[in-house]
Amino acid sequence: MKNSIKTVEDLRWLISHTGGFRSGYVTDVQMSKRRLFDEETGRDVLADTTVSVTIRYVVRDVVRVAKLRMIGVTDFSIFEQEGADCSSLGVIHAECSAGRLRFWFDPQGELYVVCEEAHLEEVSTPALETHPVADLARWTFQGHTADGPSVDWLLAELDRAGMPCSWRPAKKRRIADSLVRWEGDLIPSGDAVDSPLHPVRVMAYRAQDSEGFGMVLRVLGAQDRQGCQMLTILADQITQRYAGTCLVGTTIIPGREWEQWRAHDGYS
Repeated sequence: MKNSIKTVEDLRWLISHTGGFRSGYVTDVQMSKRRLFDEETGRDVLADTTVSVTIRYVVRDVVRVAKLRMIGVTDFSIFEQEGADCSSLGVIHAECSAGRLRFWFDPQGELYVVCEEAHLEEVSTPALETHPVADLARWTFQGHTADGPSVDWLLAELDRAGMPCSWRPAKKRRIADSLVRWEGDLIPSGDAVDSPLHPVRVMAYRAQDSEGFGMVLRVLGAQDRQGCQMLTILADQITQRYAGTCLVGTTIIPGREWEQWRAHDGYS
């Protein structure tokens, strides 16, 4: 989901949609400056400053990771004394005045931004139930179309890649049942069906704030490279076929850039 924030009405929507990011926390802050060469003076001059803040928060059993990109920044401060933590949020405050947007991300104003406009990009997933074994790897995709990959499609792609699997549906979830379409395990052929750990758990769900679809792939437990290879194969094929956005940890990646990101920073 992507939205532009320019007016008072846009700010009202942002606060209403996010609940003011209540009880969320900031995972990443980035600042970039763009300079242009001035031929008259022979110097580089500042053309634009952009600040991006990534926030993870939960609303009604839905986990959201939002990236608020603020453009045309004229005032920016981030101050954290030893022993303090300004990453935890209560409720952010924002206002629109004289054509500027002002954001206070904490009551003390330790993270404060004034800008011309902002853009919100967000990926949301149903809250995952606790599992006795931690995820070895997790990849989320939020597509723009109503229908996403089917179980048969996933199995066919793995079979084509030389990693045939069988499918075992998971028990019905208690959390966010209205969003989850189906869920189950991809089990490589030859593995014990009654094994308590499975290489890849797949959950397909309805996107909460759009007509798109969502899909979470998880490698459960201390498995060998096979599970990560299966996840990578499926992620590559999904991003090639469907337009959308990927989420790894709290990093939001445009689907078209997934393979480049993976080759440089991500799964191998």
